[in-house]
Amino acid sequence: MITGTDANMGTTPVRIEHRFNEQALVDWMIGNVEGFDGPLTVEQFKGGQSNPTYKLITNTKSYVLRRKPPGDLLKGAHAVDREARILSALGATGFPVAKVYGLCEDDSIIGTSFFIMEMVEGRIFWDATFPDVETGDRAAYFDAMNATIASLHKIDPASVGLSDFGRSGNYFERQIARWSKQYLEDADAGRDTEMDKLVEWLPANIPLGDEISIVHGDFRCDNMIFHPTEPRVLAVLDWELSTLGHPLADFAYHAMMFRMPPDIVAGLGGANLATLGIPSEADYLAAYCRRTNRALISEADYAFYVTFNFFRLAAIFHGIKGRVIRGTAASAHATERAKSFPKLVALARESMDACL
Repeated sequence: MITGTDANMGTTPVRIEHRFNEQALVDWMIGNVEGFDGPLTVEQFKGGQSNPTYKLITNTKSYVLRRKPPGDLLKGAHAVDREARILSALGATGFPVAKVYGLCEDDSIIGTSFFIMEMVEGRIFWDATFPDVETGDRAAYFDAMNATIASLHKIDPASVGLSDFGRSGNYFERQIARWSKQYLEDADAGRDTEMDKLVEWLPANIPLGDEISIVHGDFRCDNMIFHPTEPRVLAVLDWELSTLGHPLADFAYHAMMFRMPPDIVAGLGGANLATLGIPSEADYLAAYCRRTNRALISEADYAFYVTFNFFRLAAIFHGIKGRVIRGTAASAHATERAKSFPKLVALARESMDACL
């Protein structure tokens, strides 16, 4: 989840472990992607580590290919068919996503299932302070993100054929139980006194009311493509964590940027928002509530949603810490993420204390 301009922007030659039969892909695209015409050049995006992502270049047009990674995978993981499905469903409503041209679930073509989508040209901001934007324009970019996540949560899943895209009901109960179990069972990573308190406190303090909407699961500024010159979102990327869930959990995950240190993920922690021309967290929440036609959320309830998200991210980083200790996640990124676990726990506890 750590991002950075150099590490994630642009393309490289296809990595050895992610190479495939390019002619087989060309043959498939000729029969399944309307308007496709070779010859084809394949490059690999630096980002998209979970599902390898490629740029497909022809003389007249470029495409993007997302595929399952090769090798043994956990059941249900890297479900590119789900990504293609939600992109197609949302695209039909006018929501800003890349157009899907075709899905292939035949592993014999390039070794794993994949889908082809539109190459959307624009800007990705890896820094949540939007340093390349004029101070007077930054508020409009934040408003565009706010409007985009609000419009997502207002889409009725059944109306776009996604009523079975995830389990309905008891979202927080299920999620808290899942991440608590992962944390408690990873003996190698050890226990943390403050994390133990969160495991105990969260299930006993879930706010009343249960809502279901389509949720992105990783809605951050660096998962969006903005118009080349305007404060407008052209496409929301990386839908592999999308499901049916509680919209306020999804929004609070997005709004964690206001408290998140920039060395963990794209965050505004420690930034002077007024000087930067960025709205306050309270104003940003109020704008979302207006757009989704809901009453302003109480401070205690909102603090719970933020606490839950920091806890969830801390549990994920705790799991990474365990893999580093076991030697199954030896990358520099993994080691740095493991070191960030205490920071996330502290942020979760700080938010929890605001509920008390």
